[in-house]
Amino acid sequence: MFNIEEELKKLPGKPGVYIMRDKDNNIIYVGKAVSLKNRVRQYFRKTNKTQRIEKMVSLIDHFEYIVVDNEAEALILECNLIKNNRPKFNVLLKDDKTYPYIKIDIKSDYPGVYLTRRLTNDGAKYFGPYANPGAAKEMIDFIKQKYKIRQCKILKERTRPCLNYHINRCLAPCMGYVTKEEYRKQIDEIIDLLEGRTNKIIKELEEQMKRSIRKIRLRKSR
Repeated sequence: MFNIEEELKKLPGKPGVYIMRDKDNNIIYVGKAVSLKNRVRQYFRKTNKTQRIEKMVSLIDHFEYIVVDNEAEALILECNLIKNNRPKFNVLLKDDKTYPYIKIDIKSDYPGVYLTRRLTNDGAKYFGPYANPGAAKEMIDFIKQKYKIRQCKILKERTRPCLNYHINRCLAPCMGYVTKEEYRKQIDEIIDLLEGRTNKIIKELEEQMKRSIRKIRLRKSR
């Protein structure tokens, strides 16, 4: 028999995804966490909770969790699990047409990456629908932080690059500062990320983290 109090003690302080199930083993909620131990325990504490969360917690019979390497991987896994299972406490929208998608206009010479609620036959590549709109927005934010892609809706020639170029957030295709081939490499990596092929990006993030740690240690040693 599943003892929630005992199972809470076993939770690791690592990033991952947790899956709440009812007595019939139906998935009723999926969430992500930087620390599974801290996040899952919060649901069972006597603190102020919304009526929706209180109702969800009252139906929890047991839970499962999946440990991952980092928050980005947890976000991707959470999105996929919600999309595939549509847990009732995740799904606030009832009509599939209103769920957000991530759109990449791959027919463009310099594709952009956007959130959209319209799925049209325009030759673009769509990912979704995402039953959790917040998670879809987080994914877009992560992509824009990680990759130097254009953030303007309409690409047009400029006399000078915009602010995103100056803060190292865009390669300024509007100014011809990047070739189509170089820009496309970023788009291919983003597509891999959205399709769940995350090994490369996880390795890159780990290398970035190691470089940052080395810089910090070097400063302290001076």
